[in-house]
Amino acid sequence: MNILINDGISPAGIAALEKANFKLFQTKVAQSQLANYINKNTIEIILVGSNTQIRKELIDQCPQLKLIGCSSIELDPIDVAYAEKKDIKVIHTPNAFSRSVAEMVFAHIFSNIRNLKNTNQDMPLEGDSRFKELNSGYSNASELQGKTLGIIGFGRTGKEVAKIALGLGMKVLVSSKNSEEISLKLNFFDGQEVSFTIPSASLQEVLKTADIVTLHVPAQNEYLITKEELELMKPTAGIINTSRGDVLDEVALVEALNDKKIAFAGLDVFEKEPNPEIQILMHPAISLSPHIAGSTQEAQDKSAVELSNQIINIFAK
Repeated sequence: MNILINDGISPAGIAALEKANFKLFQTKVAQSQLANYINKNTIEIILVGSNTQIRKELIDQCPQLKLIGCSSIELDPIDVAYAEKKDIKVIHTPNAFSRSVAEMVFAHIFSNIRNLKNTNQDMPLEGDSRFKELNSGYSNASELQGKTLGIIGFGRTGKEVAKIALGLGMKVLVSSKNSEEISLKLNFFDGQEVSFTIPSASLQEVLKTADIVTLHVPAQNEYLITKEELELMKPTAGIINTSRGDVLDEVALVEALNDKKIAFAGLDVFEKEPNPEIQILMHPAISLSPHIAGSTQEAQDKSAVELSNQIINIFAK
């Protein structure tokens, strides 16, 4: 079978597919040329990331497609319902990126509470002339031990965030649709295991209680966090969003920061990607990253292996 790997996967996945005797086309094809390329080369399986769109029109133009694989947590680039209606199987790799995203949450947390986003800008400019002033000005940092982390959404990524928080000595409070108490097991390098029972509470209670709130929910039809929710938070608290840009009202966020209703924010996703609002990009109390929370080599390797194993299990004889 012929596979077009349009957005690339790591060598581990490629090696597995080649070993299983699939014919691989590792060419980045422009969106406008994709249907023609698929038909010309009798592509039956296409693997994409977030940069290639597989919509109804393309599906109709390529009747020989049997499977669409997406190296991602979500399936936004693909018209899943229509593909499945056409008997095209759709697979993705939600497990592969959870740890990577969870670690990015804490990168943003540390960047804020240890003033790193500001010191990394100021030190190259003034570190040689105003070292003592910078030392004094940024000596108001906080530790995480003993602080409460509020996790909104407790799927795979939320659980990984909780594990890191527990390892840092934080208290964890979860807003989840699950039961009132949630069991979580931590596995350590030497084979030891420790089980925790994590309390669950309402969204409002988590927002009122937490020192830091982190969002891990799917796309929403309307904002999950608006001005009303932000006003429930402590003025010393911060909020981190590595999930979806449409869950957090950015206008309300900027207002809350300007009015000192909350202390800081960390954003990896934005309402208007790929053109975030300038008020967000320039705000001194927001740490920023360009939607790269899942973009580690380890996550890419896990995703590639997961995709290739699914394909092999489905098609290889």
